[in-house]
Amino acid sequence: MRILGIESSSMTASVALMDSGITMAEYTVNFKKTHSQTLLPMIHQMVSLLEIELSTIDAIAVSGGPGSFTGLRIGSATAKGLGFALNKPLIHIPTLDATAYNLFGASGLICPIMDARRNQVYTGIYRFEREFEVVMEQAAMEIGELLSRLNACGERVIFLGDGVPVYEDRIREQMVQPFDFAPANDNRQRAASVAALGAVYYTAGKFETAAEHKPDYLRKSQAEREREEKEHMQKNT
Repeated sequence: MRILGIESSSMTASVALMDSGITMAEYTVNFKKTHSQTLLPMIHQMVSLLEIELSTIDAIAVSGGPGSFTGLRIGSATAKGLGFALNKPLIHIPTLDATAYNLFGASGLICPIMDARRNQVYTGIYRFEREFEVVMEQAAMEIGELLSRLNACGERVIFLGDGVPVYEDRIREQMVQPFDFAPANDNRQRAASVAALGAVYYTAGKFETAAEHKPDYLRKSQAEREREEKEHMQKNT
């Protein structure tokens, strides 16, 4: 089984190719570049180095959100375009599920957090026992509410994601339960994890056509929220 993974839900742009349970290549850049400038060239370089044809992949696993609205749209458009061109199915992978999958086999709870601004995070809670378990499905919530939930769980927690640098002080102040932060090699979104979880979904028959795929934003964009707030204020003046 050969899976192309695409991750573009944050500043990190990442692509990977997994073949028969082995990550053959992964190309990740965490820098101020527009994903529309990076994803397709990265995929091209990766498959060129591997000397394979994209037509030989079985499916395309794409990080489906939540995250940056622009990043998700670019990742979705890239995956859909390849899916249509190659006639391959797409596998919609929840972004935070894939991020937690970075820490496969870790003990305790795994809590990826993405900065959603306004004191909010995109987050989920996960555990590995005999298999990958979703304790709390990904959602948008206030950081204080998340920390209260984690303290109530009574277990050690590992935090990761781009929300950690933003809320590290809050975490240190409010966490009662033991906690750690994931190391640099595993603390951001990775296309290899998207592809690996994609293989699990594909085997279970969880895939879709390119036409069916759409990102899961979880909430309205900041521009939409600001417009609604402005309209609400105008109505009440």
